Amino acid sequence: MTDDLRSAGAPTLEDVARAAGVSRATVSRVVNGVRNVDPVIQEAVRRAVSVTGYTPNRAARSLVTRRADAIALVVSGAGVEPGAAEESEDTTESGDGSSFTAQVFADPFFGRVVTGVVNYLRPRGMHPVLMFAESSRAREEVVAYLRQGSADGALVVSTHAEDPLPALIAEAGLAAVLFARPARPVPVSYVDLAHQDGARLAAEHLLGRGCRRAATISGPLDVPAGQARLTGFRDTMARHGHPYIPVVEGQFTQESGEAAMERLLAKHPDLDGVFAANDLMALGACHVLREHGRSVPGDVAVVGFDDSSAASACRPPLTTVRQPVEGMAAEMTRLLLDRLARPDGPVTSVIFEPELVVRGSA
Repeated sequence: MTDDLRSAGAPTLEDVARAAGVSRATVSRVVNGVRNVDPVIQEAVRRAVSVTGYTPNRAARSLVTRRADAIALVVSGAGVEPGAAEESEDTTESGDGSSFTAQVFADPFFGRVVTGVVNYLRPRGMHPVLMFAESSRAREEVVAYLRQGSADGALVVSTHAEDPLPALIAEAGLAAVLFARPARPVPVSYVDLAHQDGARLAAEHLLGRGCRRAATISGPLDVPAGQARLTGFRDTMARHGHPYIPVVEGQFTQESGEAAMERLLAKHPDLDGVFAANDLMALGACHVLREHGRSVPGDVAVVGFDDSSAASACRPPLTTVRQPVEGMAAEMTRLLLDRLARPDGPVTSVIFEPELVVRGSA
């Protein structure tokens, strides 16, 4: 940047126009993404922007492009209105927003989603707006926020199979992409993992270690991922001559994994292998096994799912099925930006492949 530009304060469109040898209107068109500008001129303007250090005014640009340059990252559940709290014994379903957000932030999965989204948006001059939709009122606020153009679209992570938000967004004709296949079909693009294949990897690994009395702690069975992981594990075990697999349903939390492991040990004290449908539940299972004097993996081999921070926190470190959450979140974001660029494009899905990560627990 030249000394006279430095002394004049923040660079302006006029500064860029002089440096590029074009009109102010041409610079404005290039900066705001208007497509019918000669590529040679576009490159000259981009070089001038770099030389001058010009930064577009976001508010002014939004008036031209009608874009907020912001994406809503929505963590959604299926709670009810706060007034109905006394009708429910489960605080996560009672409209208690503080308990819902606490549960979200306690799960390392959501941090990985945020990392993937932020890392994709940041180089593109965009930012996420974190929103929670744990009640019907909160869902209405999310839809209104998107309708008003406060965000250009939504990335939705549902925590409950009965979550109505994806359908509400689709009915409103708003741009959105989901993390994970919805329990009920809606015309919205999504990214997901081949969950059954991941559970197959876990079963084959336990069988390969010689486990013959395996059990599983499933995820919530009203969630597609929980169903698929259980189905994949059971089917693979059956294909290898093990038709009966004890199952206790968990809720993807460490506490539910501990409770499930207690129940399994009480009914099946001779079990020699456990597949937990996520790492937090596997971590809870390992705690309980140690408390009962069972060594891991000597007495009981344990395999988790996700390859989250809980896997490295476990002792011994957890063998687990890797779900590339950060990459999936980035792809979810790419799909949304593509939808914004081509509103009439087809709804699509991207399915990622799991990978077994072998550590000390199995």
